[in-house]
Amino acid sequence: MHMAWLRCIGGRLKSDYRYSIEVVYNTFPLPCISNRQAKQLERLANAVLSVRNEHANTSLADLYGINSMPANLSQAHQALDRAVDRLYRKSPFKSEHDRITFLLELYEQRTTQQHVRTRLLVEGENN
Repeated sequence: MHMAWLRCIGGRLKSDYRYSIEVVYNTFPLPCISNRQAKQLERLANAVLSVRNEHANTSLADLYGINSMPANLSQAHQALDRAVDRLYRKSPFKSEHDRITFLLELYEQRTTQQHVRTRLLVEGENN
């Protein structure tokens, strides 16, 4: 989810992603999660790290190469990605466009709500 956001919002400078705390990180619409969901994500993230440890003598370039990623590492990442997706909605995302559309709509809802709350506070202070 975050990489899709980065590709859309941050863009690239030459071939490198442009990552900015203000533009990319602070604007990313994180889901609200329960302690149970956080523990599940932690377990899945640790599974990714565990699989990477199984390949300790392999470079990251080889571990994450399109044609060289070990199957068990790919499966661990896919399980983590599916769990993150389900934090946002139950139905799977069909494409990157679908994912970005969802995230932008969520961002718009949250910023609109924040704008309304701020306006109510300012109006309340002026009365």
